[in-house]
Amino acid sequence: MSVVEHTIEVDVPVRVAYDQWTQFEEFPQFMEGVKRIVQKDDKTLEWTAEIAGKEKVWTAQIVEQTPDQRVAWRSESGAPNSGVVTFQPSGASSTKVTLRLEAQPEDAVEKAGDALGYLDRQVNEDLDRFKKFVEERGVPTGAWRGEIHGGEVERS
Repeated sequence: MSVVEHTIEVDVPVRVAYDQWTQFEEFPQFMEGVKRIVQKDDKTLEWTAEIAGKEKVWTAQIVEQTPDQRVAWRSESGAPNSGVVTFQPSGASSTKVTLRLEAQPEDAVEKAGDALGYLDRQVNEDLDRFKKFVEERGVPTGAWRGEIHGGEVERS
């Protein structure tokens, strides 16, 4: 299992950064290789991405979500992966976004890419694109302010 963690400073208030991150279906606009995300319900996401030249589809469950603080998930099908993204205020109009991802390469090509640091670079570049995306807009494309704790949804 590979573990990657990156932090970026985003020049928008924490609520804007967090609210944009909750718009999972917008991820293909700033995550390279992600073709589509379909949000099935408040906590279930179906991902379609191209990884090492192959299309992969998997389902992930959001296991924890606290507004303006964190979103954590784990895969329920497909290649094992999990992660957490946290949001910390860094002044009145700036946010520190930290993404930690754990992923299991499935075949020789993915293992070679992992050994060469592909996932690490990908996460770093995706965060850079998220920064540009949210800063250029200045406002989120939407928001979900509910909470998920222990896999249970609590609506705000």
